[in-house]
Amino acid sequence: MYGKNEKKKMLSGRLYTPREDAQLAADVKKCRMLVRLFNATTEEQMDYRRQLLGELLGSCGEFCHFEPPIHFDYGCNTYIGEYFYANFDCIILDVNKVVIGDHVMFGPRVNVFTAGHPIDPSVRVEDLEYGYPITIGNNVWVGGNTVINPGVTIGDNAVIGSGSVVTKDIPPNVVAAGNPCRVIREITEKDREFWQRQKEEYFSTDE
Repeated sequence: MYGKNEKKKMLSGRLYTPREDAQLAADVKKCRMLVRLFNATTEEQMDYRRQLLGELLGSCGEFCHFEPPIHFDYGCNTYIGEYFYANFDCIILDVNKVVIGDHVMFGPRVNVFTAGHPIDPSVRVEDLEYGYPITIGNNVWVGGNTVINPGVTIGDNAVIGSGSVVTKDIPPNVVAAGNPCRVIREITEKDREFWQRQKEEYFSTDE
C-alpha cells in the first residue's frame, strides 16, 4: 500500500513512488501532451512555441528558446531565467526542481537528470525513487552531450566541456570537463581581454 502526498515527497528529495498517484499522473499527462505539441511545430510557429513553453515550464523569462525535439518528465518543475537557448534534443528529467539562470546556453543533447534510484535492488524494485534539485547559475555554457546528475550546482559563468558527466558541484568562473567533470582552469582576465579584442575586430570590419 503506497502512501499519500507522493508529489510532496518527490519535491522534498525523499523516496516516493509515482505508482497510482493521481496528481503525478495528471502532471505527466499534461507534460507529455505539451511536449508532443511542441515537437510537432515548425519554424513558422515561434509564437505558438513560446505559448507552449509558457504552459509547460514552471516559469521562463524573455527569449526562452528550445530547438525541438525536447523531452521533460514534468516540465512544471523547471524554472528558467532570461535569454536561455538549448540546442537540439535537450532532456530534462525534473522530478525535483531545475533552476536555470539568465543567459544560459545548452549545446545539443544536454541531459539534466534530477531523478535517481536506490542502490539497493530490493528497494529499487518496489518502484521507489528520489530526485535531488539541480541549479545552474547565470551565464553558463554547457557543451553538447553533457550529463548533469542529481543534486548538482553549477556556478555563474562556468563553461562545461562537451561530453562531460557532472557528478559534483562546479564553482563559478571556471572551465570544467571530463567524466567525471573536473575543473580544468579558472576563467581569467586574459580570457576577457582576448575575447574583447575578438569582439572589437568583429565590429571594426565589414568582411
